[in-house]
Amino acid sequence: MSPDQPPLDVPGHPGVQTGVDSYVFIHYVSHMIHIIDTEHPWDVFSISSGHSEVISCLEWDQSGSRLLSADGDGQIKCWSMSDHLVNSWERVLSSSVDGDPIVALSWLHNGVKLALHVEMSGSTNFGEKFSRVKFSPSLTLFGGKPMEGWLAVTVSGLVTVSLLKPGGALLTASESLCRLRGRVALADIAFTGGGNIVVAATDGSSSSPVQFYKVVVSVVSEKCRIDTELLPSLFLRCTTDPMRRDKYPAVTHLKFLTRENSEQVLLCASNQSGSIVECWSLRKEGLPVNNIFQHRSPVVGEKQPTILKWRILTTTSDLERVSAVALPKLPISISNTDLKVASDTKFCPGLGLALGFHDGSIQILHRLSLHTMGVFYGSSSSAQRPGDEAAIKRQRTAGPTLHFKALQFSWTSLALAGVDSHGKLHMLRVSPSMGQVLDMNTTLRHLLFLLEYCMVTGYDWWDVLLHVQPTMVHNLVEKLHEEYMRQNQALQQVLATRIVAVKASLCKLSTATAARACDFHAKLLLIAISSTLKSLLRPHVLNTPDKSPGDRLTEICSKNTDADIDKVMINLKTEEFVLDGPPLQSLQQLIQWVGDFVLYLLSNLPNQVSQGSIVRPGFGFMRDGASLGMLREMLVMIRIWGLLKPGCLPTFTAMSDNQDSMQLLFRLLTKLWLCCKRNIPAPVPYLAARDDGPPQEPDESLIDECCLLPSQLLVPSMDWLPVNDGIIVKLQGKLPLRLQFGKASSLQGAGGAAPLDVFTRSPGAQKMDNLRCIHMGVSPTEESKACTRCGCVTMLRSPNKTNAMKQWEQRWIKNCLCGGLWRRIPPTFS
Repeated sequence: MSPDQPPLDVPGHPGVQTGVDSYVFIHYVSHMIHIIDTEHPWDVFSISSGHSEVISCLEWDQSGSRLLSADGDGQIKCWSMSDHLVNSWERVLSSSVDGDPIVALSWLHNGVKLALHVEMSGSTNFGEKFSRVKFSPSLTLFGGKPMEGWLAVTVSGLVTVSLLKPGGALLTASESLCRLRGRVALADIAFTGGGNIVVAATDGSSSSPVQFYKVVVSVVSEKCRIDTELLPSLFLRCTTDPMRRDKYPAVTHLKFLTRENSEQVLLCASNQSGSIVECWSLRKEGLPVNNIFQHRSPVVGEKQPTILKWRILTTTSDLERVSAVALPKLPISISNTDLKVASDTKFCPGLGLALGFHDGSIQILHRLSLHTMGVFYGSSSSAQRPGDEAAIKRQRTAGPTLHFKALQFSWTSLALAGVDSHGKLHMLRVSPSMGQVLDMNTTLRHLLFLLEYCMVTGYDWWDVLLHVQPTMVHNLVEKLHEEYMRQNQALQQVLATRIVAVKASLCKLSTATAARACDFHAKLLLIAISSTLKSLLRPHVLNTPDKSPGDRLTEICSKNTDADIDKVMINLKTEEFVLDGPPLQSLQQLIQWVGDFVLYLLSNLPNQVSQGSIVRPGFGFMRDGASLGMLREMLVMIRIWGLLKPGCLPTFTAMSDNQDSMQLLFRLLTKLWLCCKRNIPAPVPYLAARDDGPPQEPDESLIDECCLLPSQLLVPSMDWLPVNDGIIVKLQGKLPLRLQFGKASSLQGAGGAAPLDVFTRSPGAQKMDNLRCIHMGVSPTEESKACTRCGCVTMLRSPNKTNAMKQWEQRWIKNCLCGGLWRRIPPTFS
């Protein structure tokens, strides 16, 4: 485990919680909430929370778009993204239990639970690797839809529930956990597969029992109802040991191992200088029967009575005092077979929990056996490393040791975020094998497995990229494509754009594949424009066959290999292409991009196929028959629409007055497409062609015609996506980076090599709106937003008034083309 994103200096007193979903947040005692995108950690967004007391709990929802905060006065506030921007938040709802501090907080469960099977990591079926587990939501609406809301536990033993009705109203109710209310110093919340909620609570004394309660939430007569039931409790093992009875008087940490497993709990008891950690499991045991009843004749079908009882799984030896605990979020299956395969292949994500100690060190312990899997020594840690005799001297001379106040794992457990006692934010890379030496194939298989998990679930793969070295990129992209092509056609269509986004993120990590990243981003835009233009087509009559006009267009264009665009048009029902003028005219900038892109690809073909030339953007399309076929279809559509509305046609600067630009481009594009046609797999939309044999190179006549193209048409300069200014491309080395809030990193990334000239931007260059495909000027005055993942820039407010363009913009209101989140950027940095 090595530090990758080093401390970011933050003034002020450190808070008590941190979390990593799509971003990291830190809280400070000044009642401010700070939200940070992990890709741009120096860009901090601060909210004046309005809490009058210290914030005690922070909790993300499953999507990462809403945040709960609770304080020592019983106030709970719900925050939501404003305009779907990660650096713009607003308070939308609130509830309170006046004067009763909140000690535990959680969103209600939505019923979605996955299991990751390490045993099936070699399977070709994603459904076998990542299975859906039967799990009921905490509360359902009509039709089984999960009801949203949150649940909190107070220090006086109250449980309060707030339910969000479909209309936006809030239903709130409170109930005692048990008849005799007592002080609750620590609590945690978990969920059962049957839709119930389990609360664990302790008064903070290790000599007192740890109580467990079942909480059932329902809605009766438009009112929220809470029913509670006492479950079996436990006493810590250390209090029953005569040697340790009074050694650890306080319970300092109480956590269920996962929020979907209420049958395993982690407890930590501490004194001023040390701690001990225990792991307990709830098991069903047979109830012994008195001898009086054992001699009677047994009844057929009668079973021995059973009870639920907490049994200790394992305990640690005496440890340094624990300051923070982080539990894994990866839903790895812990069946005996899965655990054996994970052990044999040294696959560790999801199996380790992190303990931060007051000496500044962090230990990763196995979640079941609690044996040590890895150790991290902080820069100011007083813990003695193996062979480090100077540590004892440092202990005598150093002041108060820097230690972690809060820790949190990322979704795949490959990154660990923490806030230390000086208010600095740290990001640590956690090795998938916990530092065990692996061969390259096994390492790639582990990373591929987790990339597939992120692709299927939709979780951000940022933390997986921390472990990808530039030399791994090509193999990972190839293997990911191979696994994707083995899935059924329906799943391929669902994941069609997401796999392109994953490939683009991978290719940015190496200068050798940076040009391919441009191709993947261009392909995302191409897919989006194609589906938008096809959606405008309407069948001429209502009782149409199964195929839509767009499907018929694809079928006809794939069968008709004629290089004359007008002859291809003859086979189409042109009445399906009849549209009103305004929609066509408003989409002209997208149509113009398609025309410019085709012209750019063809004019660069001679450079791309020449031996020894640098791989430049556009190279990936030269053998991608599916994408070239998509471009042919759009040129046919545009040609037909041009007959109806000439103003929607792309504009080309021709050197001759009688030059038919569309006809010329279609003819050359068809010739290039025919070279790739035999390599196209099954006709699944949006897929890249797979070269199963030696590809058919473009013939000399096509290359000669493409060489003449710049003398016939003025070739535009394509404005590829700018180099992403994020941190991920700068974390390939092993040495830690030190960053500062408010000051963007100026370090070079991807090996430190000079970027390709297509990425460079002169100060006087035109700025592009990468989604609307329009120029914004040299110094845009409009507020803009940028994608946190790929760097795509677009204006925050729409300049368009037509419905067709507004429909295009609404598709990207929440997420970028690549699925990344938006962040507001000032005009000067657009």
